[in-house]
Amino acid sequence: MFLTRECDYAVRIIRSLSSMEVMPVRIICENEDIPLPFAYKILKKLEKAQFVKAYRGATGGYQLRVEPASINLLSIVSVMDKGLYINECLQEGFECKNHQPGKQCKVHIELERVQEMLTNALKEKTMNDLV
Repeated sequence: MFLTRECDYAVRIIRSLSSMEVMPVRIICENEDIPLPFAYKILKKLEKAQFVKAYRGATGGYQLRVEPASINLLSIVSVMDKGLYINECLQEGFECKNHQPGKQCKVHIELERVQEMLTNALKEKTMNDLV
């Protein structure tokens, strides 16, 4: 269970844009030590998810569409990694042979509890907390 580097960079890109000003990609990359080609790929996903707005041209760059306080870590993880599960048996649609109706797996139940704690912690932390 690891956050991908792409997800880590997405958090850092949003942090860099937290001033709500239009910022060139080159400056974002310098501020956060992110490779330029990787940044463009991530920014495209963040733009599609409506977190950032792109401005084209010589004076272009990227800007947050929403206030940093309204962006929590879980929302970024969900866009970049399509979910974060501490065990594959917790993923929607996974059929766990040890956890069936009428046959409760204590390991599964404990992992669900821990997963809920992780999810709640990611929901609670906003980008304002990381600026």
